[in-house]
Amino acid sequence: MSDKGYSNPEVLVSTEWVAENLSKTDSIRLVESNEDLLLYRTGHVENAVHIDWVNDLNDAIRRDYLDESEFAALMAKNGINNDTTVVFYGDKNNWWATYAFWVFKLFGHADCRVMDGGRKKWIDEGRPTVKEAPSFSETTYAPQARSDYKIRAFRDQVLAHVNANQPLVDVRSPQEFSGELLHMPGSPQEGALRGGHIKGAANVPWSRAVAEDGTFKNADELRAIYEGEKGLSSDNSVIAYCRIGERSSHSWFVLTYLLGYPNVRNYDGSWTEWGNLVGVPIENPSKA
Repeated sequence: MSDKGYSNPEVLVSTEWVAENLSKTDSIRLVESNEDLLLYRTGHVENAVHIDWVNDLNDAIRRDYLDESEFAALMAKNGINNDTTVVFYGDKNNWWATYAFWVFKLFGHADCRVMDGGRKKWIDEGRPTVKEAPSFSETTYAPQARSDYKIRAFRDQVLAHVNANQPLVDVRSPQEFSGELLHMPGSPQEGALRGGHIKGAANVPWSRAVAEDGTFKNADELRAIYEGEKGLSSDNSVIAYCRIGERSSHSWFVLTYLLGYPNVRNYDGSWTEWGNLVGVPIENPSKA
């Protein structure tokens, strides 16, 4: 992957690499995470476990993620220990795979990688899938304290970021950014009382980082988008957001690992929270 010019090329693995390492289940665990929660059952990469972004990664009551003990239990159940290389992949050009990656990083899991191209590339190449879910011996996992303030932004931090004129990246569709829609095109328009975007945010839809085959664009292409078009710099403190923080985890991954930006946070409250807050700064071009 180094020929693409990434700052951290080791964080991506190819479909070929995965195929060659399927049997190394003592040291490597494949994790499939999809928007379509039923997709895994129709066929998945051999020895891949399924981590459901709704039921596995989120608290069942509060709008928050699972806590340290719950994360440790999830890891133990899937045969993952602290030294396991975890390789994520999924549908929608790894949109949800990078979301799971981000949550794992909240708990400080050291060796996280992404299969470049995701399910699409694996299937397009005619590689085999299986329907049987694997079973692994339970492990013991020692999680770190959840790092809520290193790679995650909360509403008060976002407001301070806005007031300091620091850059924000809104990764939603142009229609959501403009205030025309409250949700992705083709989805029910619900979840926020106001449309538009956070004051001063630049719009870079998350999918622009992906090539036609589902792999990430090379570093020069990515810099042309984020830096050439939007004026970002690796010296910036950047906050990315979307509607609930899942699409923005994809852009967080691109900026942090592929372009090497050292200070990028994902605002998982995103527009569902911001569009319902009283008195926060919003720009809505559709109302102009």
